[in-house]
Amino acid sequence: MRDDPSLERLSASAVRATVETLSTRIATRFPTRGLTRVAVELTRLAEDVSSGAASSRARLRWVRLASRIGVGLVVLATVAALVLAMQDAGRVDSSVDWLPLIESAINDLVFVAIAVFFLHALPNRIERGQLLGLLHRLRSLAHIVDMHQLTKDPERLRDDFVTTSASPDLDLDRSGMEHYLDYCSELLSLIGKVAALCAEESRDPLVLDTVSTIETLTTGMSRKIWQKISLLPD
Repeated sequence: MRDDPSLERLSASAVRATVETLSTRIATRFPTRGLTRVAVELTRLAEDVSSGAASSRARLRWVRLASRIGVGLVVLATVAALVLAMQDAGRVDSSVDWLPLIESAINDLVFVAIAVFFLHALPNRIERGQLLGLLHRLRSLAHIVDMHQLTKDPERLRDDFVTTSASPDLDLDRSGMEHYLDYCSELLSLIGKVAALCAEESRDPLVLDTVSTIETLTTGMSRKIWQKISLLPD
């Protein structure tokens, strides 16, 4: 029995569609709230990740091809230089004259090794830079969502709650606050899913570690929000 290939990878189109649906739901219930703009920005980020993946793979194929050609040229040039050096070495009579040749060969090999390492790692470094840029935006967006829910305190809905002059305005009833907090939790969950899409496109340890950090961050924030929802008065 063959495994379903649709279950082997996180679908970028499904994540994007879910984000768009949530954005519509938030805009319908809270059209004037800043949370709506956050949902729109997450929709844009999900689009950047899904649409940028194909173009990024195409660019990286060309970069990898160019880097391999560069590595081949460097190796061929090195081999040719060593052959010429060996021919010159055959005409050396004194052992003292060998020292400059050996020193020059060692220096050339060191520089060649550095050049090969740089060219070989170049595609992965470019991919890492692109994905880390997207992940940084997602992490910032998670903190923005957390700021939006920060002042939504369930205790303020209690009859015996006493406001002060420094208390922020609260124009949400119990139902409105529950929906607002629930939307914040869903946004955080989807931020984690969009971050996970970046892991589908890379096996770079730094990228995977950053994705894991964002997922841990959003899970912790979402847990805090659900604690608030559980404290909402009946």
